[in-house]
Amino acid sequence: MAAADTDTTAALRAEVAALRMRVQELERENQRLARIASSCTCGSKEDSVGSITSASSCLYGSCHEAQHNGKIHQSSALEKDLSYPFDHTVISTENEVQCNRNLEVNGLLDDSSKHTKRKGRQVGVLSHCSKRLVALKVMYFGQRFYGFSSEGNTEPTVESEIFKALERAKLMVGSRKESCYSRCGRTDKGVSATGQVISLYLRSNIKDVGGDMLDARSEVDYVKVLNRILPRDIRVLGWCPVPADFHARFTCLNREYKYLFWKGDLDILEMQKAASKFIGEHDFRNFCKMDAANVSNYRRRIIEFTISACDRRSNNDELCSMTIKGSAFLWHQVRCMVAVLFLIGQGLESPSVVDSLLDITRAPRKPQYKMAPELPLILRSCLFDKADFMCSSDANRSLTEHLNDEYHHHMLQAEIFHVALSCLPFPEPNSMETLKKKSNHIPLLSRQTEPSYEERIAKVKTKLADNL
Repeated sequence: MAAADTDTTAALRAEVAALRMRVQELERENQRLARIASSCTCGSKEDSVGSITSASSCLYGSCHEAQHNGKIHQSSALEKDLSYPFDHTVISTENEVQCNRNLEVNGLLDDSSKHTKRKGRQVGVLSHCSKRLVALKVMYFGQRFYGFSSEGNTEPTVESEIFKALERAKLMVGSRKESCYSRCGRTDKGVSATGQVISLYLRSNIKDVGGDMLDARSEVDYVKVLNRILPRDIRVLGWCPVPADFHARFTCLNREYKYLFWKGDLDILEMQKAASKFIGEHDFRNFCKMDAANVSNYRRRIIEFTISACDRRSNNDELCSMTIKGSAFLWHQVRCMVAVLFLIGQGLESPSVVDSLLDITRAPRKPQYKMAPELPLILRSCLFDKADFMCSSDANRSLTEHLNDEYHHHMLQAEIFHVALSCLPFPEPNSMETLKKKSNHIPLLSRQTEPSYEERIAKVKTKLADNL
């Protein structure tokens, strides 16, 4: 019996010693998890630092369990492009967004949590990381957008879609205001662009972004990352680092627009003769939508205005384009100039009407006329000094494939309409309709006019005085 008691006592003592060691291990683990929890602001601050908080349990325990269950093997392609660490732990200097990022990587952040705001900070916007001022060249097809700018209340806009993609990709550094965002132009509803440029501070993989050398392979592939998130009718074409004084609007040297149209019976020679009169610096108040409250100078310089064929034909008609290049443009200026040229091409106005409308002493008030449609207008390019946009080979290949797919899709749709047209009986062209149109035309200089700039600004001042 004595021997048996001795063996039992020894076994109990060994078990107690093992339990003590296990308790010490658990206490050390508890302290480690408490340190992790103390650096994470997404959990409750009411829990004691010395205990395992719900945040640390979520962060470590669930991730650890998922890892052992084989649910986590590698990060997604997007996270690889953004160079996100896959480690589920969070160092003590990381903030709430980084905690949420690790949870999302491991599939532990639900949809409601992804869009939650805590302490006024938006998920998807970083504030403690390397950043650099970047210019992005953007292409978009404007048919479904209510213009580029998101300042109005109507959605969708191109700008709003771009910022959604930036936030989803976690490329934003601080708020939109803090990012020093600027845009080259504000295209209207329905207008497309192949060379719009924006600039803002974005997250960078390079700690010392002030250095002269740039290894693009080390940097975030902004083009590839954003194009995986953006809708199909918006694409980023390239990016480049820019100096701190860069401003997409005010440092732009010139903008180029293209306007597409079918030749029909238009007199292209007369239109080109009139278009040449726009070249140079003029007061274009009769060729824009006047915004007297915000714009007082209506002088702009046109560098080039040419009309040429596009080598595209359909139903015995020829596609043409106008190329308009200038330092800057007023609101609706291009569409107003094109509208007057169309009247000249139809023989309803003389090219000399352009001279008359550019002479504000002779025509101080804009005659009422309808602008040209917005759909054929394209912001072709924006020129900057020493802005060399780059695009990785992978991103460029994806862009090419995407645009080819879109082109073939729309060519098929065009052919469907062509087949539909072939099923209709076509009457002979009625020359009487053209004569009737000319007889009903009211010359521009004989039409009712809009208020002059002086009358508009006087009204604005009166309204301001009444509100004081």
